[in-house]
Amino acid sequence: MLRVYITSLFFLCASIGLALFVFAMPARAGIEAGQAAIEAVEEGYAVTAQFDVELTPRLEEALNSGVALYFVVDFELVRPRWYWFDERSVASRLQYRLTYHALSRQYRLWTGTLHQPFATLPEALRVLGGVRSWVVLERDQVVSGRTYQAGVRMQLDTALLPKPFQLTAITSREWSLSSDWRRFAFSPVPLPPSNHRADETPK
Repeated sequence: MLRVYITSLFFLCASIGLALFVFAMPARAGIEAGQAAIEAVEEGYAVTAQFDVELTPRLEEALNSGVALYFVVDFELVRPRWYWFDERSVASRLQYRLTYHALSRQYRLWTGTLHQPFATLPEALRVLGGVRSWVVLERDQVVSGRTYQAGVRMQLDTALLPKPFQLTAITSREWSLSSDWRRFAFSPVPLPPSNHRADETPK
């Protein structure tokens, strides 16, 4: 009876220890692609996508030391053809820049000349991973009722790192982040006519 009790207690302690170890482990560095969709908007069609972004220790150290990190989101639209190779109809790219401002102790996420400040890195990465209403298609670039294959991915643009880091990125996986392509079917629906501009007069 005592042996059974000791054995049960041993396995219980081992299970608790394993659980604590798993929860104490840091999140896996990299970029994971989540859900993605295309919606109709006034300008045409826009992509909404979610990415889970986690920096490696080396990248986080470089960022906190003043190195700007550039991330790009790639979009492509392919029209499958049974009689020949698939046709890539559209390709677009969206760029983000992530920086750290030591004086204000803020992380800044830039899109073009506009930026958002964040008190913590996880906050900045969460917003970085949420692509919202990115217009990728004009109305006349797709045909209603036809089925296309769409795809999105996010990656760190190592070509924009300082030269010494570019060389390191070639040989070290700690300096390379990229998600897999998230692919999904897209069938555009007919869009209502666009609104006239305010300065136009009807004929």
